[in-house]
Amino acid sequence: MINAFKRRLLAQEVQYGLWLGLADAYCAELAANAGFDWLLIDGEHAPNDLRSTLGQLQAIAPYAAQPIVRPVCGDAALIKQLLDLGAQTLLVPMVETADQAKALVRAVRYPPAGIRGMGSGLARASRWNSVEGYVHQADEQICLLVQVESLEGLANLELIAAVEGVDGVFIGPADLSAAMGYRGNPGHPAVVSAIDDAIGQIVKAGKAAGVLTADEGLAKRYRALGATFVAVGVDTAVLMRGLKGLIGQFRAEGEAGGTGAGY
Repeated sequence: MINAFKRRLLAQEVQYGLWLGLADAYCAELAANAGFDWLLIDGEHAPNDLRSTLGQLQAIAPYAAQPIVRPVCGDAALIKQLLDLGAQTLLVPMVETADQAKALVRAVRYPPAGIRGMGSGLARASRWNSVEGYVHQADEQICLLVQVESLEGLANLELIAAVEGVDGVFIGPADLSAAMGYRGNPGHPAVVSAIDDAIGQIVKAGKAAGVLTADEGLAKRYRALGATFVAVGVDTAVLMRGLKGLIGQFRAEGEAGGTGAGY
């Protein structure tokens, strides 16, 4: 029942993570074995559904790495299903207002504090009602992370971070850079400056700050500013880089193809 990720988050320990976009349980287990503190199962942009998410949760479970699930949106019915599957930490994308954040808090909690449906007898989360007192303990072990990645979200960041029940705020550099007019360039100085300021606001509000960047220098910069859950790569990018590097050893210079932008 104990959510180790949330416990370390509240203790302000630094936790490094990896984005999982390959949508495959075997790949998820490979990443779990590598030693990351947390792994993000992406349901927003990767081709994941409930079944593939379940498979990855099961594959990660024997390892120390903690799973986080990002749903495609903050739909309360979908959140209910993910929690019943056994996800204890959710990262909900595109949160732009405090009202959205408050609705999400209600979605992850059982009544009377929230609206999560009472279906523990069918849920892996409760081990099908084998965990004694699950419905009385579950709320406090759920970790809600909200993702701010738009200009409206930044404008409302102070109010979003102040919402009781929000455990952490994650800044999405890719979407934010596009919103700021620097699509595909999350390392642009203006974007980096905005993220710096956002991390400061989140920390000031007493909440955990998170971010994703594959740039080692930026990862260390954001960590120094107070970010405590930092994703340092994406499995698809790691694989593609390795594959291109391998074939590049055997091709003439310049034949390996172009590079992508984003994360």
